[in-house]
Amino acid sequence: MSVEAELQAGREAQLAGDPWTAVEIFEDLAARDPANAEVRYWLASAKLTAGDPDGAALAMEDGRILQTLPLVTARGGDANRCRTDSAHATQIANQLYNQHMVAMSAVVRALALSGGKMNPDSLMGFGLSLLHQGRPEEAREVFGMAYEIAPLPRVAQFRLWPTLFCENGEARFAEDAKAWGREHAPATPPARFKNPPLEGRRLRIGYFAPTFAGSQLRQYMAPLLENHDPATVEVTLYPTSADTDANWPDWIAVHPIGQLSDADAAALIRRDGIDVLADCWGHTSGSRIGVLALRPAPVQIAWINSTHTTGLEQIDYVPHADTDWVYPEGRYVEAVWPIGPVYTAFRPSAGRLPPAPTPALSLGWLTFGSFNHPAKLNDWVLDAWAGVLRARPESRLLLKYHFFSDPVLQRVTQARFAARGVAPERLVFEGHTTGEAYFGAYRKIDLMLDAWPFGGSTTTMDALSNGAPVLVMADPDTHGGDYARAIMVAADLTELVTDSPEAFVERALELTEDLHALDALRARVRPAFEAGRSCDEVGFTRRVEQAFGEMFARWKAEAPPAAVRR
Repeated sequence: MSVEAELQAGREAQLAGDPWTAVEIFEDLAARDPANAEVRYWLASAKLTAGDPDGAALAMEDGRILQTLPLVTARGGDANRCRTDSAHATQIANQLYNQHMVAMSAVVRALALSGGKMNPDSLMGFGLSLLHQGRPEEAREVFGMAYEIAPLPRVAQFRLWPTLFCENGEARFAEDAKAWGREHAPATPPARFKNPPLEGRRLRIGYFAPTFAGSQLRQYMAPLLENHDPATVEVTLYPTSADTDANWPDWIAVHPIGQLSDADAAALIRRDGIDVLADCWGHTSGSRIGVLALRPAPVQIAWINSTHTTGLEQIDYVPHADTDWVYPEGRYVEAVWPIGPVYTAFRPSAGRLPPAPTPALSLGWLTFGSFNHPAKLNDWVLDAWAGVLRARPESRLLLKYHFFSDPVLQRVTQARFAARGVAPERLVFEGHTTGEAYFGAYRKIDLMLDAWPFGGSTTTMDALSNGAPVLVMADPDTHGGDYARAIMVAADLTELVTDSPEAFVERALELTEDLHALDALRARVRPAFEAGRSCDEVGFTRRVEQAFGEMFARWKAEAPPAAVRR
């Protein structure tokens, strides 16, 4: 029997639910054809199904290496040199990373590190390439190694974000963030401010982020900045550069801080007399949260990118939606302030295509989809999604994100689904697109499947604003679940909310049982979202102004930070 025939026999055994036979076939093939990446990927799938996760991990890594090295050579790199020349390997790894080939980059980076080049920059690049292909626990370990060599605040921050993608991530993130605050931003004696009462003047609001217009933050900031009432508030932006934020209303001041130290930036904000300073970036890459640690404003809040605790005692509030969720004791250093029915307003992207019917009506098969970051595709999410796909054997799953242009990440993802009984050809991948190609991708999807516990935000609201229904799993024990539920409740789309993985699978099957009913739901999604609270820009902005004013009034009355439940 040929290698191809044996590979097919092992594949059939695996997908038929007999991983033990498949393991026997693939182990024999691996011994006889040790350079065959396909054999290793199928061996990884079979071992994972058979209950051997350690053996599966080893086989998967062999598959990554065997697939990557010929691809590096085909791109003009020297794979053999990568094993002995760390500088060459680092150069190739950086090139691959910049092309979004994160799984391939990680393989080459590992070769560079094995040559002894353990500098912080190489480790940071390795950690990022691991995170972006959905290996957050490994990324945390690598970032921890970088921190041991270079114990800098920004290096320690990189270890925070991957935690949210890990098991029990929210609780672990809270502890890590508080530890970061104690180590790198210890509380100092309260600053003295001379901000006068609001009677007869406007509230001075400062917004703080590397850029407000040059990132997806624009879809959240534009509804605020273009609807703030200049008779009530003064607004100052503190980006890295004024060039990225030159087109906001001309009454909004822009004071760039990219060339300033933390101390000088804090002094500038203090001189501006800001009453309420809102950090919109948190601990993500490019963070300048150390400025807020110097307490340049009497009231400081963390928002948008900081829906979890920052860990800094110098930050007073985190605005959240006004829901019934009870925050676990000790999860936040800040007071959680209910700001209304939604966390943020959202402006749908310009250039959207007209609504279209659910594609299965014309194609004859269902297409599920996810445009989420690969880091969110954890094992328990894949368990549920695979359950849906197995129950709809003619369906496809479209995974779209710029990192999914990486052929190694594609093949690893297929192997993970094959371990759950879903054939590789049922997965479709797309990388980054813009304009009509991007908006047209939503027309290919019958039902979007969200991830958890760290689900979609921009991806979810973009999908809804393009008429694609999104099924969410609003875990009642997590803030991520509360956030997902709030988005759907605000759009009156509660039939798309579930509260357990089992219910998620059941609802996905219910929604796709009757295509005409699914099409009727689709017709309602876009107008419901646009008419909902997330798109009520003026109403949301007035609530923000009121909340910020009340926060400042509490400070002026020397009352400690506390939420005001409405």
